[in-house]
Amino acid sequence: MIHTYVIISIAVLLSVMILVMIGQKLKVAYPIFLVIAGLIISLVPGMPHIEIEPDLVFLIFLPPILFEAAWFTSWQDFHKWRKQIFSMAFGLVFLTSIVVAYLSSSIIPGLTVAMGFLLGGVNSPPDAVAATSVLKHMKIPKKITSILEGESLINDASSLIVFKFALAAVISGQFIWRDAIGDFFSMAVGGIAIGIAVGLLFGFFLRLIPSNSNIDTVITLIVPYILYVGAEHFHFSGVLAVVAGGLLMSYNSHCYLSHTSRIQSGNVWSVLIFVMNTIIFILIGLELPIVVAAMKDYTISEGIFYSIVIGGAIIFTRLLYSYSIMYFPWFLSKKLRSENPKPDWREPFIISFAAMRGVVSLAAALSIPAFLPNGDAFPHRNIILFVTFVIILITLVGQGLMLTPILKFLKVDDAGSDLPEEKQEVILMRKLKETALNKLESDFAELTVTNSMVRHQKHRLENEMLMMADKSQCMASTGDYVTAMNENKDVIRQLIQAQRNELHRMKREKIFDDHVMRTIEMQLDFDEAKITGFAHS
Repeated sequence: MIHTYVIISIAVLLSVMILVMIGQKLKVAYPIFLVIAGLIISLVPGMPHIEIEPDLVFLIFLPPILFEAAWFTSWQDFHKWRKQIFSMAFGLVFLTSIVVAYLSSSIIPGLTVAMGFLLGGVNSPPDAVAATSVLKHMKIPKKITSILEGESLINDASSLIVFKFALAAVISGQFIWRDAIGDFFSMAVGGIAIGIAVGLLFGFFLRLIPSNSNIDTVITLIVPYILYVGAEHFHFSGVLAVVAGGLLMSYNSHCYLSHTSRIQSGNVWSVLIFVMNTIIFILIGLELPIVVAAMKDYTISEGIFYSIVIGGAIIFTRLLYSYSIMYFPWFLSKKLRSENPKPDWREPFIISFAAMRGVVSLAAALSIPAFLPNGDAFPHRNIILFVTFVIILITLVGQGLMLTPILKFLKVDDAGSDLPEEKQEVILMRKLKETALNKLESDFAELTVTNSMVRHQKHRLENEMLMMADKSQCMASTGDYVTAMNENKDVIRQLIQAQRNELHRMKREKIFDDHVMRTIEMQLDFDEAKITGFAHS
């Protein structure tokens, strides 16, 4: 039995990887392509029905995915755009839930406002996984990406809180606004407090007790689950606990993680999150038979009509809200008008259009109990599930595929940013090389004379400083700089490849130990990564 499960798991992973490679070949973001592939596979006759287990998503998948997203979120950008991020993550979620609640209760026969809030809480948050996975392949201004990723980090918390209160209202038959608002703030504040406390505790623990890169990597894998389970145990927001803990530990990671721990854990996390994301998106597509089978009280055409109307209202509400929070403060404040240019109308449009729903929405809908405590069937559960599934397809597949041509049509660039990343990199590296050179000259002046290896380090730093100066001069002319950098990278890659070929030739001669050869090969890999980067497609 175990052998069968292992074989099936390997076959599924291999199939998903092949689909991802096909999606890359077709230049379609893998979340979109996997959902489409899952839909097609689910229609194959004889294909077994695979149902997403909500607890699996909320407990197994959600904590590490949110933790990884928080870890690699720019704290500086998050703080810079915090007002817009929190406004979208909380204000827009609540507004969308209200719009969906009253609209759905007015067009779907028998659906109450409380059930409408349940549907709104499920569909109000854009998905963190979809936003990160789809947008990283597109040329979008840094400000927009920062707002979208920051919003998607914390809007799951606000939407799940709305969902829990609406579910309690449907089951109990009553809803008290004062109690709900008080509980909301206690859940949010409590979740953030637990995240900060656990993050500080593990940071102190790692600084106090000696460890190695293997132990550090395992601990980073465990922490998200401790954060989530701990917060949920005390009925606080597990999502906010994970995000707060991830941001805090990432910001202070230099205090307790060595360079080998950062490299190793980064690679492990990259593979883990990639595998989790691929499984999640293929599962969304495979849910089609489950969702359609649940449609007993409504026809498919009725469900599609409700989905299009509600989905359109969600998109329109986000569009209106995005323009409002960007333009109203600028028009109302003389200070903003004097210090800042008029906002670019394309930014709120892209922020609105790039919001895609994903697995959290589907898992939340599936977690609605099939029966009430008294044994009666949960009312309208099937239509809530169907509408959620169709809205995911509309936003993830529909908007996701249209986003690239829309960006090209709008001719969006990042001209409004401060310093280009290349210039920032040169400035930073020059300062670091200068610091190292000053340290050598002040503390190790005698060694630079008596020790040839230390003297070589000084010459190397001086040469690198000269190269940084040349880079700065090249940047005066963008065309010359780009050409020079491309030529330099090409030369370096060919030099590294020549060394790698020679290394492999010597490996066949079996003169040197294998572990020494692997160490040298890894060093060549790091040298090449310096010019190509560590980005994963």
